[in-house]
Amino acid sequence: MDHFPTNWGRPRNDAFDAYGTYPIAQRQNNHGNDAFAEGVQHTQQPIVTGTSVLAIKYKDGIMMAADNLASYGSLARFKDVQRLHPVGNNTVIGAGGDMSDFQYIQALLDELMVEEFTEQDGHSLGPSEIHEYLSHVMYARRSKINPLWNSLIVGGFKDGKRFLSYVDLLGTTYSASTLATGYGSYIAQPLLRKAVEGNEDTLTEDEAVKILETSMKVLFYRDARSLNKYQIARITADGVSISESRSAETSWSFAEDIRGYGAQTQ
Repeated sequence: MDHFPTNWGRPRNDAFDAYGTYPIAQRQNNHGNDAFAEGVQHTQQPIVTGTSVLAIKYKDGIMMAADNLASYGSLARFKDVQRLHPVGNNTVIGAGGDMSDFQYIQALLDELMVEEFTEQDGHSLGPSEIHEYLSHVMYARRSKINPLWNSLIVGGFKDGKRFLSYVDLLGTTYSASTLATGYGSYIAQPLLRKAVEGNEDTLTEDEAVKILETSMKVLFYRDARSLNKYQIARITADGVSISESRSAETSWSFAEDIRGYGAQTQ
């Protein structure tokens, strides 16, 4: 029973709602007896995140790069996370943003590929189909006001054609010869465009690697959420190849000339 004087003889509203009128606003302290009502929800507050993914077209296919860091807020917490995920034999997706949402997307894609394999109909999903599927998933979640907090780059090579496209948490999609997510879309993208645009059909693999290595080094210097440990993925007619983690040679001696650095007083 509710022992508040004005409600004598009535059942407690926080235990029984006869009219299904949650939330009940008769008194300020009335609330639903839902086990999850008081839980802290982090769906729209990414906790563990990854930063930039870079991707370019070159003569033989697509090349992508992403570092191995997953940051817990501003803490460089997880330093061995692979953010380049192979899908089938001719597609790779790279993800920035929330890592738990990326793991969910990986599970969706793995399930999709298993279903496609069991069909045994002689067809396989290529990069364009994977990208279209992801664009529908991302837009559907956005429309439910519960987006997957990621920026995704889909790169692939099938039937002699290169494919490189982007999709984000709103379902926005576009294609270009150079793509970047996160801080890389501000810092690395101009470098990639200058080196790649107009040269997509003549750029060799070694030149493409050098371009991405230079861009990853610049990001390590400038992006506080980056790490000097990254992987490079190649998608060509021969299939998908993702390298072991590597690092770039860096030098911080120039910082001594920066005003305000270290023990400088002027």
